[in-house]
Amino acid sequence: MIFDRDLWFVERGGGPVIATAIHTGHDLRPDIAALSVLDEAVQLREEDPFTGRFTDVVPTWINAYRSRFEVDLNRPREDAVYREPSDAWGLDLWREPLGDALVAESLAIYDGFYDLLREVLEEAQAAHGRFVVLDLHSYNHRRAGADQPPADASANPEINVGTGTLDRDRWGHLVDRFMEDLRSVDVNGRRLDVRENVRFLGGYMSRWVHETFPQTGCALAIEFKKVFMDEWTGIADDGEVQALRTALAAAVPGLVESLGSS
Repeated sequence: MIFDRDLWFVERGGGPVIATAIHTGHDLRPDIAALSVLDEAVQLREEDPFTGRFTDVVPTWINAYRSRFEVDLNRPREDAVYREPSDAWGLDLWREPLGDALVAESLAIYDGFYDLLREVLEEAQAAHGRFVVLDLHSYNHRRAGADQPPADASANPEINVGTGTLDRDRWGHLVDRFMEDLRSVDVNGRRLDVRENVRFLGGYMSRWVHETFPQTGCALAIEFKKVFMDEWTGIADDGEVQALRTALAAAVPGLVESLGSS
């Protein structure tokens, strides 16, 4: 099993709610970086910067340091390494095709992450019976350009809660309580637009949680619209980051309460 602080940081503080930021990383190992032709600003725009600042609203959390362009922890293993432009939204990625040895090293990181995640979640299951994973991501809403209007808000909620692989008969009351708690917080003078499965249903990691822990694990794939940063410059609005972090923290007690009433 790979436990390497160059790959991820793990805080094991207990509790039944675990947060992850698996796309917050920007690092590429040297042999991968040497082959990359992707503009760094474009790379950053397709990652989820600053989501690692939300995870410590709970005692147990994992932040990944490596970029999704090295290995994507939110895709099935066979698709976790982007080898062709079609794997990555048509982006030109590599000076030359990735060799099998490079891919194997990236997949070893992938396997190490899922070994680690299984261990952390088994600890939570043993201690609490049931648990929730907050799978934290972000998404762009100004793809038309820095000087162009943002995407239509009616189709782009500030927080999209992805529950596509979740058993709603088992966990629906928890999902509804979580979204209502997020909406109830004053965030810089407004109420958050929080909706379910509008832009995203959730990715592979959430599905893995539900398949691996079908009776005890609930994963919420949370996508923050990048209202907390300039997605073209990569600069954060620290006040907005903190406000969203506060809102997320305010919704955690309801998750714990909902687990107890399941």
